[in-house]
Amino acid sequence: MREMIGTDDPNNEEEPVLKVTDRRKFNEDGSLREGVVIDKDEPKPAVEPIIDASPPPAEGIIADPSGEKVAASTPEPEVEPEEDDIETHEKDPASFINFLSTLVTNAAAALGAIPHPVTGQKSVDLESGKYWIDVLTMLREKTKGNLTTREESLLNSILSDLQMQFVAINKAAEEKLKANAAKKFSSKDILGG
Repeated sequence: MREMIGTDDPNNEEEPVLKVTDRRKFNEDGSLREGVVIDKDEPKPAVEPIIDASPPPAEGIIADPSGEKVAASTPEPEVEPEEDDIETHEKDPASFINFLSTLVTNAAAALGAIPHPVTGQKSVDLESGKYWIDVLTMLREKTKGNLTTREESLLNSILSDLQMQFVAINKAAEEKLKANAAKKFSSKDILGG
């Protein structure tokens, strides 16, 4: 026996009644349903658009030979974002700087500069480090001209630091291999003796 929550009588096995009302205004064929009245008033937008009533600057208007005034086709100079815009941009989880930090974290972990985010261990993986540096280099080339000066300088700075670190680690690894190889073999092994 099923017991419904909220019923006083446990012997009452009556199913709850659900009423479904179709509120669609049109039939499947697109015709208006019976008893439905369409309001002729246009729905008001939730947010009123802000209209700039100030006239355009006079320097952007030139006279046409026919005497009409025509807007000049000179592009407006780019304006650097305000400090507030930069802070808001950085807090955005989908910002370029946050995306960049994800890639840089992978590169730094591969080069042993920071512990790996998953394992928590520091280790050097030169092949993976080179891959992430190549990804960042490709990203710099593909985004050239589309970044803010701050984003571009950050990308260039980080990329050059990672490249220098890669070269230093690669050089140290080669020297260590040479030193280990020199320890394994003596002049007697090579020249016989």
